[in-house]
This record gives sequence, structure tokens and C-alpha cells, in this order.
Amino acid sequence: MDIDDEAKKVIWSLQNNKRSEEERNVFQPTGKKPIRKEFIYFTVAFFVLLLLSFLLTQFYSENEEICVTDDFCFFTKTNPIYYTLYVFGNVLVLILSVFIAYKIGKKLAAKFQV
Repeated sequence: MDIDDEAKKVIWSLQNNKRSEEERNVFQPTGKKPIRKEFIYFTVAFFVLLLLSFLLTQFYSENEEICVTDDFCFFTKTNPIYYTLYVFGNVLVLILSVFIAYKIGKKLAAKFQV
């Protein structure tokens, strides 16, 4: 049985090792810490959600009275900022509840693996 050694050879480089050692060492660590972008992502998501809440309020044409507490009531057309914040709060509660349910489900699934 003849086995071809060249067929077994695995070439990991897409360039077939054509780079020199100097070209390989171009991307060395600089010692700087990478910029954490979580805060930027969070603020962008916050403002996008706030903008979407405002756009959702513009589609609703009726003037409704919304009472957050017994003492604090407002109309949707006369106070669009309050109404936007009210819709934003509701959407935020929905998103957080789905996220928390996901986390709880993930922990329960890890405990009850079948």
C-alpha cells in the first residue's frame, strides 16, 4: 500500500507560508488596553429606544388620560414628553422581563439537564 505523504500534509496558512518573519510580527501587542465600548452601546441603545418610544406615540391619534398614580395624571396629546416616557418605561419593563426570564430559564435548564 502506497500512502502519499503530501496528501496528508495540512497547510494552515492561506498564503502557503509566503510571509517573512518581519511580516508576521507586524501585529504585535501595543500594551494599550482596548477601549471598552459597553457604555457607548448602552447609551446608543437607550436613545434609540427613547426615539422609538416617541415615534410610537406619534401613531396614536386619540387623546387619552393616563394616570401613573392617583395624583399624577396626564393627557397623551397635551403632554407628549410624559407619554413618551410612559411608553419608554413600558417597553423597558417588557425587555427586562424577557431578559430576566431568559436568565432564569438558562439556570433552570442547567440544573435539569436531561
